Amino acid sequence: MDLPVSTITLSTGLALLLIGMWGMLTQKNIIRMIIGFSLIDTGVHMIMVTIGYLSGGTAPIINDAVDRLTALQDVVDPVPSALVLTAIVIGLGITAVMLAFAVQIHDKKKSLSIENCTESKW
Repeated sequence: MDLPVSTITLSTGLALLLIGMWGMLTQKNIIRMIIGFSLIDTGVHMIMVTIGYLSGGTAPIINDAVDRLTALQDVVDPVPSALVLTAIVIGLGITAVMLAFAVQIHDKKKSLSIENCTESKW
């Protein structure tokens, strides 16, 4: 049974997305919720890369090896890969901010349980 790489990548991305969603919604520990967010982020990246993948496709460089008339069918779409690179950097920054907030919450509450953060400051 030979599964294409795109099918494996898509199913792995969907699995990571679902595991991350489960982790964010069921855990009470803030660090575990942040890990769930990171899993969702990675799953979305894998799905986006799969969208741009073309089995047997070549690099998106038009030269003598790629005919201009058939380039649309023969070349891998570079836009999803570029978007994923940007999304990785943004996701890393957001994760760093969330971890900084978790450190501040731990310093103030002496706990990382979300149940200890119920009061609102309005």
